[in-house]
Amino acid sequence: MTKSSNASSSKSSTKPKKRKTSTRKIASSKSKSSVMERFKMEAAREVGVTLKPGYNGNLTAKQAGAIGGRMVKKIIDSYKKSHK
Repeated sequence: MTKSSNASSSKSSTKPKKRKTSTRKIASSKSKSSVMERFKMEAAREVGVTLKPGYNGNLTAKQAGAIGGRMVKKIIDSYKKSHK
C-alpha cells in the first residue's frame, strides 16, 4: 500500500511539461487560402463538380465529399511520390 500512496503523491507534485513551440514563420493566410482555393477548384473539376468562387452551400454531401476525397488522394499521392 505504501507504493500506491507514494506513486500518487509523486504524481501530484510533478509539474506539467511545457510544449515547445516552433518559431518558424508560416506563410500568410491569404497566400495559403488562395493556394487551397485553387487546389479545391482543380479537384472539383477532376470529379466533375462545378464550384463558384466563394460560398458553395448548394453542394450535396456527396459532391462535397467527392471533392474532399480527391484532395486527400492527391495529397497522399504527392507525399508517396516525394518519399520514394
